[in-house]
Amino acid sequence: MRGTPRRHVGRQAVLMSLLCALILMAGCAGGASTGDSPADGSPARSSSQAAPSAESDRRALPRVTPRPQEMTRLGRDVRVHGTVEVVVDSLVDQPTRELVVRVLRAAGASRVAVHGPGTAVAGAALRVRLGRRDAPGVTEGLRHVGFEAPPAPLPSEGYVLAARGGEDSTLVLGASDPTGAYYAVQTLRQLAEPGRIAGAGIVDHPATPVRGTVEGFYGSPWTHAERMDQLAFHGEVKLNTYIYAPKDDPYHREQWREPYPPAELARLEELIEQAATHHVDFTFALSPGTSICYSDPSDFAALKAKLQQMYDAGVRSFSVPLDDISYTEWNCAGDRAKYGPPGPGAAGRAQVDLLNRVQREFIDTHPGAQPLQTVPTEYSDVEDSPYKTALRERLAPEVQVMWTGDGVIPGDITVANAREAAEVWGRKTLLWDNYPVNDFDGSTGRIMLGPYAKRAPGLSEQLTGVVVNPMNQAAASKVVEIGAAGFAWNGEDFDPQRAWQAAAEYLAGDRFTGDERGLRPDPETTEALLVFFDLNHMAPLPSGEPWLAPAPELARRLDGFRATWADGDRAAALTRLRSYAEAIAEAPERIRAGAAHDFVSDSAPWLRATDLWGAALLSTVDGLRARLNGDAAGAREHFDEATELAGRAGSIRTVPGETLPQGPVEVADGVLDVFIRQAPDMRMR
Repeated sequence: MRGTPRRHVGRQAVLMSLLCALILMAGCAGGASTGDSPADGSPARSSSQAAPSAESDRRALPRVTPRPQEMTRLGRDVRVHGTVEVVVDSLVDQPTRELVVRVLRAAGASRVAVHGPGTAVAGAALRVRLGRRDAPGVTEGLRHVGFEAPPAPLPSEGYVLAARGGEDSTLVLGASDPTGAYYAVQTLRQLAEPGRIAGAGIVDHPATPVRGTVEGFYGSPWTHAERMDQLAFHGEVKLNTYIYAPKDDPYHREQWREPYPPAELARLEELIEQAATHHVDFTFALSPGTSICYSDPSDFAALKAKLQQMYDAGVRSFSVPLDDISYTEWNCAGDRAKYGPPGPGAAGRAQVDLLNRVQREFIDTHPGAQPLQTVPTEYSDVEDSPYKTALRERLAPEVQVMWTGDGVIPGDITVANAREAAEVWGRKTLLWDNYPVNDFDGSTGRIMLGPYAKRAPGLSEQLTGVVVNPMNQAAASKVVEIGAAGFAWNGEDFDPQRAWQAAAEYLAGDRFTGDERGLRPDPETTEALLVFFDLNHMAPLPSGEPWLAPAPELARRLDGFRATWADGDRAAALTRLRSYAEAIAEAPERIRAGAAHDFVSDSAPWLRATDLWGAALLSTVDGLRARLNGDAAGAREHFDEATELAGRAGSIRTVPGETLPQGPVEVADGVLDVFIRQAPDMRMR
C-alpha cells in the first residue's frame, strides 16, 4: 500500500484548476488533470486543434473509475441542452440505449431521440454517434476532431470516446462489441455534469478478461434485493462476472441434487436477466463435493439435470467448486473400488473424471456455454502435491481453475506467485481473492473497508481473471469491489488510494437509480467516509495478524501528537489532535445523513461504536488539556468518562445471524484503544 489516505483530493483539484487559470504561461492549460491523463499533463492526442483557450478547456477532467487506459483533454466541453439526437447501430443493445438516454437527460437534454443511421432529427442541438468502432459515422467523427484512436477492431469490451465542444460539437463513442458500447456510456456518465460533458478523448479496454465477485462466503447470504443492486453496480464499475455460490443456499451445496423449486427459480431468473441487462456473466456454481459419489451414474445425471435447469433459465457460465471438503474418506464404496483408498491423489483423479465429463458432456454440447470453472480442494499456495499433479496432468485444458493466492487469505499476491501457480496447475489460474470476506475467526467483529492493495501490477498477464469474495455486508463490500474493479481493468496504472477515494465518492453521491441523477458526491460525506474507512482499514490473516495495518491515518496523527508533545509544544499538539478527534466523532452522523442508505445499514454497529470511540478520544484530549492547565480533578473526570465510553464501545456486537463468526465489533483496535488507555500516564514535564 502506498502512502496514507488522501483527505483533500477534491480541494487540491480545485486549487490546481485555479492556479492553471492564473498561470497559463506555466503550461497548465490543457494539461491540468486529476491524474486521468496518460502522463498527468501530457498533450492531447489531437493533431489539428490549436491550444485550448476557453475556461472549460482548462478544467481538470473528471475522475473516471476504473481508470481508462488512455484519457486526455481534446478541447472545450460539449454543451448539452434542448433536443439531443443519438444515432446507434445494431451493436448497441436496448439497455445501453436506455442508459445513454438517462445520461444525456441528467446532463441537461430536454429530449433524447435515439434512432438508427439514415434518418435525422430536425432542430437537434447535439448529435451523438454510438456504435461499432469501424462504422463510417464513428470513423468520420473521430477524424473530425483529430483524435488518433487506434484502428478497429479494439480488444474485447473496448471502446473509444471523443467529445469536443464548440460551434460544431462532436460526441462519438465507438466499441468493439455490445459490452464495449455499454462501458463507453458508463464512462460518458462520469464525464457528464449539468449542462456539459467534459471534452475528453479516451481509448480504453480491460487488461483482465474476467473481473468480478464470487458470493462464496459463509453466514447469511445476500438478499435478493442486494444481489439485484450488486449486479447493477457491477455494470457501473465495469465488473463483468458474478459467481453465484452462497454456501448457505441449500440447493447450491447440501441439497445440490434437488432442482430449485419454482419460487427460488423465479428469483434466480430475475437475477440472470438483471445480469444480462448490465453486461455481467451470471455464473452458476453447484458444489456437490460434500456428498457426491463420483462413480455413481445417477449422481452425474443429477448434476447434469441441475445444470440443465439453470441453462434453461438463461445461464451460460457454470462452475463446479470442490472446495472445503475432505479427501480422507469417500462418500460411497464405489469410489473406493474405482479409485482406491481415499487420499489427495485419488481425490484428484476422481474429481478430474467428474470435471472432464461435465466439460465434455454438458458444456461442449450446449451452445453458448462458457468453459467450466472449478475451485479445487487444494485451492491455495503453490506447493506441488499428488492432488495438484492429478489435475495438472489430466484435467481438460479448457477448465478454469480458481486459486486464492499463496495462502487462503494472502498478505499479498505477486507476479511470481501467479507464475508458480500456473506451473503447478498447468494453466493460468482465475484468482479467487478472499478479500474483503469476513467469515473466518481472525476477522471476528470486523468490517473490511480498507483499499484493494498489495496485489502486484502485471498480474493480468499471469491470470485469466480476478474475482473477490465479498462480505455478508453487500453495500459495504463495494469499497473493496471498486478497488478490485480498477485493478483488474488497468492494473499497471492502478493506485489503491485513488480507488479508495473513488469508493468514498461513490457512496457519498447520487448514483443512477433510474431517476436521471448523476454521480455528485457530497464533499463532507466523502471526508467522513474516508475517516471511517481508516478506522476500519485493518485486514487480518487467518491468525488475526494484520496484512493491512489498523487505522494508518489515525496512527500517523497520534505519532505526530506524541512527537510534538515530547518536543514541548503541548498546546499545539492538543489542538491538532482535537481537530481530528472531532472529525472521528462527527463522521457517523454525517455518514448516516449523506451516505447510501444500504451502506449505513450494513455499517450500523461500527458506526455506533465510532460514535463512542470518537467521544472517548475527545474526552481523552480534554483530560490532557485539563491536566496541562493544572486542573487535576477535571482531568480525572475526563479520563474516567473516556474509560466509560471506551467500555461501552467495546460491548457493541455484530448483528446476530448476519456475520459468522459473531463477536464484539472492532474499530481501530491496537491504535485508538491503546492511546486512550495510555494517555492518562503521559508525562507532563
